[in-house]
Amino acid sequence: MNFIKALIEKGHEVHTIAPQDDYTHHLISEGCIHHKVKMDSRGANPVKDAALIFELFFIYRKLKPDIILHYTIKPNVYGTLAASILGIPVINNVCGLGTAFLKNNLISWVAIALYKVSFRFASKVFFQNPEDLKLFLRKKLVRAKAADILPGSGIDLTRFKPSPFKRNPKFTFLLISRLITDKGVLEYVEAVRRLKSYGLNATFQVLGAMDPKHKRGIKLNVIQEWINSGTIEYLGTTNDVRKFIDGADCVVLPSYREGTPRTLLEAASSAKPIIATDVPGCNNVVENNVNGLLCKIKDAGDLAEKMKIMAGFEDEKLRVFGLNGRAKMESEYDESLVIEKYLSTLSTLRNAS
Repeated sequence: MNFIKALIEKGHEVHTIAPQDDYTHHLISEGCIHHKVKMDSRGANPVKDAALIFELFFIYRKLKPDIILHYTIKPNVYGTLAASILGIPVINNVCGLGTAFLKNNLISWVAIALYKVSFRFASKVFFQNPEDLKLFLRKKLVRAKAADILPGSGIDLTRFKPSPFKRNPKFTFLLISRLITDKGVLEYVEAVRRLKSYGLNATFQVLGAMDPKHKRGIKLNVIQEWINSGTIEYLGTTNDVRKFIDGADCVVLPSYREGTPRTLLEAASSAKPIIATDVPGCNNVVENNVNGLLCKIKDAGDLAEKMKIMAGFEDEKLRVFGLNGRAKMESEYDESLVIEKYLSTLSTLRNAS
C-alpha cells in the first residue's frame, strides 16, 4: 500500500488488476482504478489457467499502460505473455516458487517451461532471496541482466515495532499461516503433541485462514480435532496481526520454502524470537542463534527440540534475539528500500522507452 501511495504522490495513474475481495475497497479509496479478473489462485491446471492470458490481454489492450507490475506466479507467467503480445514492458516479482519447485511431476515440468518462455519478455524480474535467483539462472529461466534481488515486500517499521519485553507466565508459541501443508502446519501440530507428551507447559497458537479447497489445504475435520483435543489454540483470522504477535513469546514458521515470508518480517520487526525451517526465504530472515533458531525441513522431532530449547531460554537471551531481529529488519528489510528500488527501475525503463 505504501508503494502505491508513493506512485500516486509522484503523479502516476495506478490501475490494479485482481479478483474482487474484501480488501479491494482499500485500493480504490487510495486512488487506484480497479479491474476485476477471474483468476483462480488455488488451481494448478495450465490449460485452464491459459484463459488468464486472454483476460489480461484485453484489459492491457484497453488500458495501454506504460509499465505493468506483476506479483505472484500466475500473473508473472500469463500476464507477461499477454503484455509481450502488446509490446508493454513488465516488472515481475517472484514472491515464492510454489509447488512447481517442490515436486517433480508433469505440472511442475509445464510450469517451469512456462517460466522459461514468459520470462524472456520481462524487462526486470525481482527475486525475494538469492537462492531463488540462482535457481532461475541455473535453469536458464531468466536473463542475468534482467534479474535482481529485493528484500521481500519489505516491512513498515513504523507499523510493526517492538513493545517492552515481557515474557508470558506460560510460554506462548504462535504460528501465523494459511492452513495448508506446504507451510509446515502438520509438522507444527506433531511437534506440539510431542512437547505436550514431554510435559512442556506452554501455549501453542495458530492464526490463519482455513483453506480446505486448496489442493494442499488441511481438511476441516482434521483442524477441528486439533481444536477439540486442545492440541492447539486456534485464533481464527484477523485484519491486524500485531496484537497476536505482541502476545506471543516466539513466532514459528516450519514452511517448506518461501520467497521472503512476511510473517517472519513482522515478527522480527516486532522484536520477537523466531523458529523457522532452514530453507530459502526463511533462513534469509532467521540467523540461527542470533535472532532465532533454524530447524530441519519436514522434521517434527527437530522442530519440537528447537521449540523446547527456545522455551528454556532465559529472558535475556529472548530479549537479545528480539533486538537482533529488529536491527536486521532496520538494516536490510525496511520497505523504503523496496519502494526506492521499484521507483528507480520504473524511471530507468521509462527513460529507455
